[in-house]
Amino acid sequence: MQTGIVYLVGAGPGDPGLLTLRGLECLRRADLVLYDGLVNPLLLTHTRAYAERTCRGESRAARSLKQREINDRLIAAARSGQTVVRLKGGDPFVFGRGSEEAQALAAAGIPFEVVPGITAAVAAGAYAGFSLTHRDHASAVAFVTGHEDPAKSDTSIDYAALAKFPGTLVFYMGLHRLREIARSLVAAGMQPKTLGAVISRATTAHQRTVTATLATLPDLVEGAGLHAPSLIVIGECVEQRETIAWYEKRPLFGLRIGIARGAEQGAELIPRVVELGGEPVLMPTIEIRPPDSWDVVDAVLDRLTPFDWIVFTSSNGVAGLLGRLWERGRDVRSLGGAKLAAIGEGTAGALAQWKLKADLVPETFRAEALAAALAPEVAGRRVLWARASRGRDVLPTELRKAGATLEEVVVYQNLDVAKLPDQANRLLAEGALDWICLSSPSIARGIARLVPSATDSRAATPKLVSISPVTTAAAGEVGLKISAEATESTWDGILSAIAAAEGGVR
Repeated sequence: MQTGIVYLVGAGPGDPGLLTLRGLECLRRADLVLYDGLVNPLLLTHTRAYAERTCRGESRAARSLKQREINDRLIAAARSGQTVVRLKGGDPFVFGRGSEEAQALAAAGIPFEVVPGITAAVAAGAYAGFSLTHRDHASAVAFVTGHEDPAKSDTSIDYAALAKFPGTLVFYMGLHRLREIARSLVAAGMQPKTLGAVISRATTAHQRTVTATLATLPDLVEGAGLHAPSLIVIGECVEQRETIAWYEKRPLFGLRIGIARGAEQGAELIPRVVELGGEPVLMPTIEIRPPDSWDVVDAVLDRLTPFDWIVFTSSNGVAGLLGRLWERGRDVRSLGGAKLAAIGEGTAGALAQWKLKADLVPETFRAEALAAALAPEVAGRRVLWARASRGRDVLPTELRKAGATLEEVVVYQNLDVAKLPDQANRLLAEGALDWICLSSPSIARGIARLVPSATDSRAATPKLVSISPVTTAAAGEVGLKISAEATESTWDGILSAIAAAEGGVR
């Protein structure tokens, strides 16, 4: 068998949007992904590979693979012909032991490539609100390990040289030694009033930053309860935080937000939630599948010309009908002169991906509004509705009342899932999930079924946000209490409703 290849990929410091384009390419072609404990698991939505965490958990008792085991695993997988991504937090060659893995691969004759990542120090400074170099404050920056090999008999850190360093000092992995580091620098001649900062969980929704002088920083950090992963930054550059801190002011900063859509649709929302400062938690209550048989759909696709209107009430409907048309070797020319109606902007956007423009989109994104907008257009007309396997009957009832000859075709199945992902269940058990987004009546019913605590009116978290009055009503029927409702029935409307409920900037 032909030998595979190993990509040593830097995943960046935590924000999934900081992965490089080359890193994304590697994930998409991977057969196996071995990822570090500090890597954001949301990056795994970019790959269909088998993925395994080399660090089994955050507790001290959790098993982690030894470096030799990781090296052996990389070599064995590549020799079996697999494309392997070794996904490492930050940059693989900055305190990441990536060079040790590269040496092992080279010695074994395994082809490999190193894909640099944004190292934690640079990203942490930027997200905390200060640049590590500045023409008025620092002409140099030094990266220093705060955690040396415990097998070493003596430290190799020259605190006397660091105390005189003409720039910014950044200590990696040094939180547990902060007091010792500060004391050593002062003892070596650094002024106790020198500014410093500790940044915990940098670039994530749970980033926390403490700034103080070197003399008081250890006590303040201990009182704040910061924990790893953290970086220590020492130097005048820290004073910039007062004016240019930006990340922690985002409207959803610090909030864990449950996205209860199908897995693929939920993944599409990750960048938007992250952009607003929140942490998206995928918790699909439904699964979207193709029909058990395409026979009925194919029969409709073979006679599209007579239809005057084709109606879509979800992006899944667009993907189901047009995707199947493409699979059968045809394209949108087969739609003939049919006009297209979309229930909302999201569905219209799905049509736009096929280079199709919706002829009708109601001002209010509800079935009732769509039916009312279509009513004057469809009397005596033939209408096709590309729909899910289940849903409300409002649209077909009203269109037939308006005189339409309506044909319904199920282009995808909307099925209930048996349970939520482990991460979502863990956060729910810990009371660590802030909001759950309900974007349809079926999702509201799914949450009531899968999250029994959501029907307990005494529970403080998670709070529930609804996309529309129809969804709010459905939630009430199954005992769910809605804390916020979108004024515009879109996902941006949902996120805006959460921000408003939380008081805007947090």
